[in-house]
Amino acid sequence: MLIHQSLASSSSPAASPSSTASPSSPAQPPVDTPQGDRRRADHEGVFGEADGAVPDGVTVFDDGYPAVAELDPDLLRAVREAATDAADLGVTFYVNSGWRSPERQNQLLREAVSKYGSEEEAARWVATADTSPHVSGDAVDMGQANAMAWLSEHGAEYGLCQIYSNEPWHYELRPEAVDHECPRMYADPTHDPRMQQ
Repeated sequence: MLIHQSLASSSSPAASPSSTASPSSPAQPPVDTPQGDRRRADHEGVFGEADGAVPDGVTVFDDGYPAVAELDPDLLRAVREAATDAADLGVTFYVNSGWRSPERQNQLLREAVSKYGSEEEAARWVATADTSPHVSGDAVDMGQANAMAWLSEHGAEYGLCQIYSNEPWHYELRPEAVDHECPRMYADPTHDPRMQQ
């Protein structure tokens, strides 16, 4: 499973942002979704923009936010190219989450364990800081349904792929997708070999 490190030794959770919906409820994102990140930054004030929190309205072009500026340069280039083309159709790529500090990721994980009642269930939504592609700057979570829909249809043309079936907002760069389509999605992060550390 994704979360095999002791939470007592971690200082923050890992994974994508999520809301308060149950893991079986795809309509609402789990603890790992960007909406969860925003609430945390607003209400707890512990982790702010320097740790990767993103206020409403930040786009993939807003370099003033570490969540955007600290993304892998190739991922950022691909997302911006896609966003430029999507803008012609009135679609804006808002960022709900991008790069995150390890401390913030560990906090997200602790919150997910508290919410879902076990490390195993939390791992379906949130990775450890050691395995999270957000901490390495290799993942971006999109914030609007129309952007997710546009990427679902056109993302492979830019090498942008949805990685997890349960996280339609989470995109990573897979350059080979330009010629060969995106790889088959994992059901959730617990099926991703990268998370098995």
